[in-house]
Amino acid sequence: MLKFAKNYLETIDGVATYPMISLAIFFLFFVALFAWVFTASKTYINQVSALPLEEDELENNTGSAHSTII
Repeated sequence: MLKFAKNYLETIDGVATYPMISLAIFFLFFVALFAWVFTASKTYINQVSALPLEEDELENNTGSAHSTII
């Protein structure tokens, strides 16, 4: 199976550029993510990190029928 794929890929002109493009997209995505993490405001991070807790508090206060019994 791998031999078939290898032979098929060898017939495509410029096939070596596709892994380089993939690596560049992968690298740029994580560089952008890394930059966003360090430039995001602390208030936004705190607000977003409290969202799951706020939802649980609202369910507990309203007595939601969706709460699970353990």
